[in-house]
Amino acid sequence: MTDPEIAVLQQHVHGIDGTAYAEALRERLPDATVRAARSPDEQRSLLATADIATGPRLGPDALDRAEALALFACVYAGTGHLDTDAFAARDVAVTNASGVHAVPVAEYVVGWMVAHARSFPRALDQQRRGEWRAYDTRELHGSTATVVGLGAIGQAVVDRLEAFGMETVGVRHTPAKTSPTATVCGFDEIHEAVADAAFVVVACPLTATTRGLIDESVLRTMRTDAVLVNVARGPVVETEALVAALRRRGIAGAALDVTDPEPLPSEHPLWSLGNVTITPHNAGHTPEYFRRRADILARNAARLDTADPLENRVV
Repeated sequence: MTDPEIAVLQQHVHGIDGTAYAEALRERLPDATVRAARSPDEQRSLLATADIATGPRLGPDALDRAEALALFACVYAGTGHLDTDAFAARDVAVTNASGVHAVPVAEYVVGWMVAHARSFPRALDQQRRGEWRAYDTRELHGSTATVVGLGAIGQAVVDRLEAFGMETVGVRHTPAKTSPTATVCGFDEIHEAVADAAFVVVACPLTATTRGLIDESVLRTMRTDAVLVNVARGPVVETEALVAALRRRGIAGAALDVTDPEPLPSEHPLWSLGNVTITPHNAGHTPEYFRRRADILARNAARLDTADPLENRVV
């Protein structure tokens, strides 16, 4: 499609509104008509004639009014919140933003692994107290990291850990698939996968299989000096079991960008544990987000009138 009409729906992702996204699309698709909705009424008007719509969500009622729509480009990696059957019934393709978070989330993971290995949180605490006291640290080099989930984020983590001279073990739904790790296990082999790991990185989707995957038994299997890093979804890890493991020093620590519940209440015990670092689901934040998202949509716009498959297509 050489000159599509694109409706950028109302959105506010990573503190950036849709106008920046619209500008990135105009740079990549100079022949397209790109308009960003600034109100619900304007959004309804744009959808009436749009060939492509892009945003966080599009409900069945709005879809029914979008008579010319050929593609909905969701700006999230997950599309579980969409009525995919409604899109399929209307023969409207749906794509997601898989891969756009890989770089920032992988950097987040490696950053906290280094921070925990080198005891940076303790160093900052001592600095605030004006306390000069040596403390133990360790190296990433030669240690093992188990990466649960080998999608774009998991693979980006593995790629970066190679530079540190780490061994990596992967866990994925289909272990027979090609893996960036030397060893790969299925979810049913999670105990074997984490037993020798100094770091366990959780980067898998939340599904019926992965909900509660990191439970009390898995936490007990982990080494007492292991650190858990969760950049997946909070419910993949059983929160009460994690709190208990951290309190009894069953594992050495945790770096959590996601929690269950979320947002984490101010009175929750996780906040008060000295061996935990918590960020507010912020690992994917990057000023490059909409530029990367626009790259995907620009490539897919060019494919709409061809037989080439759409990138990141889910419907």
